Amino acid sequence: MPNPLAPGSLAGKRVLVTGSSRGIGADTVGYFAEAGASVVINYRNKEARATKLANGIREAGGTAIVVGADLTDPESVAAMFDQVQAELDGLDILVLNASGGMESGMAEDYAMTLNRDAQVDLLTSAMPLLAPGSRVVFVTSHQAHFIGTTETMPEYLPVALSKRAGEDALRSLIPRLEEAGIGFVVVSGDMIEGTITATLLERANPGAIGARKEAAGRLYNVSEFAAEVAAAAVDPIPPHHTRYVGDVSDFGPIEGE
Repeated sequence: MPNPLAPGSLAGKRVLVTGSSRGIGADTVGYFAEAGASVVINYRNKEARATKLANGIREAGGTAIVVGADLTDPESVAAMFDQVQAELDGLDILVLNASGGMESGMAEDYAMTLNRDAQVDLLTSAMPLLAPGSRVVFVTSHQAHFIGTTETMPEYLPVALSKRAGEDALRSLIPRLEEAGIGFVVVSGDMIEGTITATLLERANPGAIGARKEAAGRLYNVSEFAAEVAAAAVDPIPPHHTRYVGDVSDFGPIEGE
């Protein structure tokens, strides 16, 4: 997938992508780094992957730092931003990519804790580092964005409900963000082939991803969707602060959109 960002177009910019040691987050970081940005690779427990990604960026002449943080732990988040402030002196782009809720062995309220509460806490903590003209991107799925009007697979329901709750909570901060000169965009995509979520869904409900692919005509892969996320950080803010990736004809409309 070609980089949607022109070489050098983000020179001097500072970017943090949560959950960026693998998958969509890792590819998004790669696009930013190739465009000249200094990138922060955040991970929860995949330190080796994060370090390998950062080393590759540095070997290519880029700037990357690796910061481990549990986004559900306020002290861990505070330490992450302290390190970002010390090493980069602020941020120009923040991509809220990390999410979860289908993992085994987690507390019953883990999805809501991570996908709503942690997202709000993270953005609130990041605001002092975001200067006027900066951009925040929240990554979600059509299945979550449209959960109020369109049913989703039962196995995905806790994630969908918590992701939508997180989106609503973040949208409530838009007036405050705009007052500070900070742009906000939601990137909503269909199920993405090759992601951990798709793998877990397929394991819980064999054939689910294939059925969705047939209904949609096609599904984006990781690098294609990551390119859309990266572009959302620099393109003009779309109507209703929402960038749709892929077909939405199977999903019911949201009032006001």
